[in-house]
Amino acid sequence: MLERLQKIIAHAGIASRRHAEELITSGLVTVNGQTITELGSKADASRDHIKVSGKLLRPASERVYLLLNKPTEVVSTMSDPEGRPSLRDFLQGVSERVYPVGRLEYHSSGLVFLTNDGEIANRMLKSHRLPQTYHLKLKSLLTFAEIEGLGRSTGARISRLRNKEMPWYEVTLSEARQDTLRNKLFQTGHPVEKMRRVGIGKLQLESLAPGRQRALSPAEVGMLSRILDGQVEPIVASRKRSTKSPRQAKHKGSATNKRSGAKRNSGARRKAGASRKSSASSLPRARR
Repeated sequence: MLERLQKIIAHAGIASRRHAEELITSGLVTVNGQTITELGSKADASRDHIKVSGKLLRPASERVYLLLNKPTEVVSTMSDPEGRPSLRDFLQGVSERVYPVGRLEYHSSGLVFLTNDGEIANRMLKSHRLPQTYHLKLKSLLTFAEIEGLGRSTGARISRLRNKEMPWYEVTLSEARQDTLRNKLFQTGHPVEKMRRVGIGKLQLESLAPGRQRALSPAEVGMLSRILDGQVEPIVASRKRSTKSPRQAKHKGSATNKRSGAKRNSGARRKAGASRKSSASSLPRARR
């Protein structure tokens, strides 16, 4: 069956569809010995002899979906020309060729998604429905005005974690804009000391130890696909964290107490009135 060449390459697990297009336009793909550089060209994976960078394309026999807890000071690629640790160093026992979807900064840690399914990788890279959740440790506390300003400028949802001696924040971004947020925090005098990605959509880091990886269950893969299709809400509902100051909370509590007290007093007055009415009705009427 004829299919677009970039789709065939992506399905074979060589690269995402976007990267496959770059390989084609760079002249690194041949079909039956002829170099193909035009996007939209088609081929038959079952009959044609397709090579990518000189290597014969072999369709992936099995789809692999992995979550890896990337330690700090590891590059988010499968190899590094400078010899730094890469993701490949933590994938012992994984025989299939996989690659990361998206990236995580060298000094950041946390969740990385890897697969050889080029189709789902392409959908994830293009999706605006796959928010990412981070835990950030800052040099200093943010004011409530700063939290609101950062939310408006970056689209992030920010809430406090832990106590004020440890200024950790949970940040959820609808798109991968952690660089923008980090720069904004630096500009406002709150440099990021640590950044850890703990969630991609409903995929959660949870208790996965640094440097360890696990395979997604079929249910998780299906859920991810439904999120990308817009059939399921993209994030796990978490407990709401208050971003109000103690004074605001106290004021709110006082107002609540006042309303509760007013309701009690009103109820008491109605009850007393009803009692007096009942007592009056039970008295004998005066004889005329």
